[in-house]
Amino acid sequence: MTEPAYVRIAGEIARDIRSGALPARTQLPSYAELAKRHNVSEIVIRGVRDLLLSQGLVYTIERRGLFVAARPTLVRISPERQMEDPEVTFGNEAAGGDDEVRIERESTIVQADAELAETFGIGPGDDIEHITVAASEYGKPTSISDSYQLPGTNIAEAEQLEEILADRPPSPAHAVWLEVASGELVKNVQQRFLKNDGQVLMISDVSYPKDRYDSFVFRMNLEPQP
Repeated sequence: MTEPAYVRIAGEIARDIRSGALPARTQLPSYAELAKRHNVSEIVIRGVRDLLLSQGLVYTIERRGLFVAARPTLVRISPERQMEDPEVTFGNEAAGGDDEVRIERESTIVQADAELAETFGIGPGDDIEHITVAASEYGKPTSISDSYQLPGTNIAEAEQLEEILADRPPSPAHAVWLEVASGELVKNVQQRFLKNDGQVLMISDVSYPKDRYDSFVFRMNLEPQP
């Protein structure tokens, strides 16, 4: 998906905070200064502020501004997370930046089973793309996902994102990558990317170590009801 300016700028600041380039209790530049530095409007910078606050990376002092949190937390924010490539997301989360992050991708065309065929409205045995993305930081596994989509699908056309978060036993492949012992649970996110008419563009099964994130935040826009 296209990465909005506020997500990109917040990611850059997050990376500086986690790396120590912006130490705890450092005051960030004013909205006007940040807007000028990044050549965006102050409205965009307010979006940056909101995202950093949601991630637990900064706090506000009335009439003074934004300051770096003393103990930055690691928070998974959706849907902004889906607007970044995995290299960017995990690089922003890593204290050492993306130099310490490794992303392994594999994409294959497989034949849809009955469940996938029903999900995508195709016939059993029809071609479907299976994408596996595995991430590690400093050699420690941090995430693995299995996604399915019709070949040639443009996920940027998705209009809805559905996520189900649960503690559950990982699939065998996810257990191996995350080095999870038998009987242990992981944080699992089941995703569906859809069009407004209900058409499914992609489904994903994402697993994280249970202690990877301090919290999970889900943001959505609500339309006022008459």
